[in-house]
Amino acid sequence: MSAPVAVVTGASRGIGRHIADALQAHGYAVARGSSIVAAVTDQEAVERWVADVLSRHPRVDLLVNNAGVIDAEVPLLDSEPEQWWRTVEVNVRGAYLVTWVLGRMLRERTGSTDGLRVVNLNSGAGLRPGALATAYNLSKTALARLTGSTHLSGIPCLDLMPGVVRTDMTESMQAHVDRTEWTDPADVTALVLAFAAGDLDAWSGRFVRAGVDTPESLRARAKAGLDESDRTVTLRTWGAGDPLG
Repeated sequence: MSAPVAVVTGASRGIGRHIADALQAHGYAVARGSSIVAAVTDQEAVERWVADVLSRHPRVDLLVNNAGVIDAEVPLLDSEPEQWWRTVEVNVRGAYLVTWVLGRMLRERTGSTDGLRVVNLNSGAGLRPGALATAYNLSKTALARLTGSTHLSGIPCLDLMPGVVRTDMTESMQAHVDRTEWTDPADVTALVLAFAAGDLDAWSGRFVRAGVDTPESLRARAKAGLDESDRTVTLRTWGAGDPLG
C-alpha cells in the first residue's frame, strides 16, 4: 500500500512546518503549500496546485488548512478596511477554497470523498469577540462554521486550537510581548496525527485545544458521551422560556 498523503497549507514556517514535518516523520507523503498563503484566496491558483498534487498522488487522506494571517492589533474603528477584509479572506475563503477544490476533485476522480479528513487551524479567538485584531476573531468564528459544514457534508473535520506556539507571528504580537510559557508544538502535532488516524472522529465538527487536550483525554471523554453542542460555537439562551431555545 502506498504512503498516506497529507496536504498542508502555509507549511513553510511556524505551526504549518511543525505539522508537515511530524506527518512526514510518521510516513506521510506531504504536499506543502509553502507560498500558498498568498494564493489560497485565488481559485485558479488553488485548482492548479491541487491538480498538481493529485497528478502525483492517487489520493489525499488529510488536509490541514493552516495558512492564515492576523490584522493589526487595534480597535475596530482604528482598523484599515482592506487589511481587515484581507484577513477574513485568507482565513475563511482560503480554507473554504482549498477544501472545496480538493473535495470536488477527489469526488470527480473516485466518486466520493471517503478517506479524506480535514483539520482547520482555529483559535481561542474564535470563541469570543475581540477588542483588538477584530478581523482575526471574526474570521476564526466563521472558520468554525466552515468546520461544522464540512462535517455535515460527510467529511470529518476538526477545529484545532493550537494554543500559543512560539512562531514569527505570535512573537510579533503585542498580546504576547511578556509571554514566558508557550505551547509545545508536539502537543499540536499529536492531535493532528490522532485525528488523521481516525482516532478522534467523535470530535469532528468540534473544537480541541493543544496543551490541554490529549488524544487519550479526548478518546476518554468521547467514550463517556458528548452532547450535540459540546465544544461548538452555539447561541447561549437564557434558559427555560427563551423563545430561541
